[in-house]
Amino acid sequence: MAAHHLPCLHLGAKNIPRERRRARGRTDRLLAWIDAIYEAASVGLKEHDRLLLAKGQMERVLRGRRASSRLPALLDLVLSRPLVSTSMIQDTLEVSRQGALDLVGALNLREMTGRGSYRAWGIV
Repeated sequence: MAAHHLPCLHLGAKNIPRERRRARGRTDRLLAWIDAIYEAASVGLKEHDRLLLAKGQMERVLRGRRASSRLPALLDLVLSRPLVSTSMIQDTLEVSRQGALDLVGALNLREMTGRGSYRAWGIV
């Protein structure tokens, strides 16, 4: 379980000066790591707020769609993964390649890879 928290703690620790993290006194080092945990939590909350805002903006596109539309499933997929590719969308939503590209176009996702053939999309 701790392995999942290490990247977050690393982000928080990067914001704490090295001198504080490597201080001679145990109390100073402990306070530095408490500050790192606080910084990591702040970054996580900002990311959470950003994803909620993006979800709200994309849910506006879903209004007025048919009940059988695959867009809500694509929205959930995009929010659960940092990047989604055409093949991931095809396999998960069981649509054709062109259908996956049409769904991506309907949600106005940002293309993240800059490539033509192996593209991936995500939320900025």
